Amino acid sequence: MGSKNWIKLRGTGIRGRFMKMLKCIYSREQIIDDDVPSSESLATRDYSASGYSSRAGEIEPKPDTSNIEEAESSLRESACLNYEEARALLGRLEYQKGNIEAALHVFEGINIAAITPNMKVSIARRCENNKRRRSQSDMVPPMSMHAVCLLFEAIFLKAMSLHTLGKFKEAADSCKIILDTIQSALPEGLPEYITTDNKMREIINKAVELLPELWKLAGFPQETILSYRRALLYHWNLDLEIKTKIEKEFAIFLLYSGSEASPPNLRCQTEGSFVPKNNIEEAILLLLIIVRKFVVRRIEWDPSIIDHLSFALSVSGELRVLAKKVEELVPGVIDRTRRYQTLALCYYGEGEADVALSLLRNLLNNRENQNCIMDLLLASKICGENPDLTEEGTNYAYELLSKMDKRCTQIESVANCVLGILLSSRSEKVSSDSERILGQSKALEALEKAEKIMGERDENVLFHLSLENAEQRKLDSALYYANEFLKVDCGCTVKGWILLARILSAQKRFLDAESVINAALDQTGKWDHGELFRTKAKLQIAQGQLRNAVETYTHLLAILQVRNKNFGSAKKVGKGKSDQDRRLEMETWHDLANVYTSLSQWRDAEICLSKSMAIAPHSASRWHSTGLLYEAQGQHREALRSFENALDVKPAHVPSLVSTATLLKQMGNQSLPVVRSFLTDALRLDRTNPCAWYNLGMLYKANVGVSATEAAECFEAAIILEDSAPVEPFR
Repeated sequence: MGSKNWIKLRGTGIRGRFMKMLKCIYSREQIIDDDVPSSESLATRDYSASGYSSRAGEIEPKPDTSNIEEAESSLRESACLNYEEARALLGRLEYQKGNIEAALHVFEGINIAAITPNMKVSIARRCENNKRRRSQSDMVPPMSMHAVCLLFEAIFLKAMSLHTLGKFKEAADSCKIILDTIQSALPEGLPEYITTDNKMREIINKAVELLPELWKLAGFPQETILSYRRALLYHWNLDLEIKTKIEKEFAIFLLYSGSEASPPNLRCQTEGSFVPKNNIEEAILLLLIIVRKFVVRRIEWDPSIIDHLSFALSVSGELRVLAKKVEELVPGVIDRTRRYQTLALCYYGEGEADVALSLLRNLLNNRENQNCIMDLLLASKICGENPDLTEEGTNYAYELLSKMDKRCTQIESVANCVLGILLSSRSEKVSSDSERILGQSKALEALEKAEKIMGERDENVLFHLSLENAEQRKLDSALYYANEFLKVDCGCTVKGWILLARILSAQKRFLDAESVINAALDQTGKWDHGELFRTKAKLQIAQGQLRNAVETYTHLLAILQVRNKNFGSAKKVGKGKSDQDRRLEMETWHDLANVYTSLSQWRDAEICLSKSMAIAPHSASRWHSTGLLYEAQGQHREALRSFENALDVKPAHVPSLVSTATLLKQMGNQSLPVVRSFLTDALRLDRTNPCAWYNLGMLYKANVGVSATEAAECFEAAIILEDSAPVEPFR
């Protein structure tokens, strides 16, 4: 017989056997194929439990022959279609028809535990055959790759069926079998030629992508994390789009799931390579990888990536990195307005307010930028932090409020709060009493409006309401808002406790103020105790308890020393926090030097000042404390020289202006107009300084050419301010 006729007859026989198998599965008939060994044929298996048998009087269902060609291919390769492969094919037919439960019933008849060893061997030998040329006799795999692919598809469709029925854990266990089988057969990763078969590649891609989602739906966060890492660390030869999608979904899960992941345990890594230590670092790494793919034009841009990256880097304090990544993006990826807004927020968060304000000015000067509400809000806030920019900030705030038109009460409330802060700061710089009073009135009005508009009580608005009332010496209202702030804040922040203690000290309720500080020390973290201890020491000084104040300052310095030792070696410490600690330590040495000066302990005072000099050689406050020490020792010329040095460093240093005027008046070697100029300069900078008012009154009293009424007004102002003066400035 010719070879062509033999192939034709063999093909006919294959088709016949396949039709018999399908008919056997749809009916309860036991068919034995003489050409197939009984142990491997469908005739030896019991299909009575399948539920697809024909009952009497029923029309026998016709099998779907759309996949007959694929079955014939399997038969040609293995000479027969065994039980598992037939089940896999029938299950796929049922799944394609939408009979999910029926398909699942068919798939569950496949003995997966029995077939996976042969599948592993087949995959492994296929790879070895491609690597090395060996004889076919000792390297023939027990299953063809077509059969392996068919069974993998059956396992995957079983997982999909379970997923559809809401059995997520069982679905995950089923899907995991595919990945376990491949990874066990090929520990070093999947070679390119294995995935050249489009069907196999499609199944692997889908299984790798599906498994983390199934664990997520099943409520197993740690398994979800492990499956995501497995998808990304093992060499699956995934499509670029699918791998990028997995990276994004994993980053989102790490950022927002609330489950803390342990650091990945990498089998091999380059020495010195970065290994993320927590969720945020791992999410940032994944998002940066995606951004890098876009930069080199391997993928299309996904706008949500920059949103997630902004959140992750903001939480971790890496705003400068975020700014760099935004600047690296090709123009046009994100619009100019959003780019500038993001960069402005980044630079502002990094303490570079000037750069941020410059970017915002560019946006606000652009006539095409109509929706500039958030730009105006941030610009006005930045200006409010710089006394030299209050005029510009006030204009931004008024423009913002004019554009609101009651569109968002929360933004309107915040805008009024910022306006109140700006007007208050602006009123301190005007020379006219009437202008200052008007500015303070408008500031309080704006803050009260902010509090009224806000639906819920806002802690920031309450704090500034209390602060502004305190500055205007409306102490009862200030006390009320300070207590309300602590209720809303739940006593979490130190500034609320300190403001309340200062208000109580202004009411001369020193014991109550000290009790507030003690309560704050109990309810806040020990690293936040620095300012609290300093306020407590000031309260003790006001009560004449100088020795207790020395102990409190000593305790404060010990805390700062321990904190510097613990965090000084850290890789990154916030610049603002570090500067704040240095400033607090320096001022504490100055306060302690002043206490020792009051106790006539000159040597101790000198030691404190030397400690301060090591921190900041050029400090107006240190020169002032040095002048007070010289003055207490009777060395008036040295004291005057120290006060002059303080004013050289900071011409607006009010204590040095007052001390210079007082000392010049005592020495009597300067004319009264010179002394008066120092005092008036001090009052121009700080209208609430009782010492300056008192000394100005004494100067007017000694001057024959000045009326007694002016001196009396100065003394009256000094008495009123002294009666309501806090132990520390409210701001």
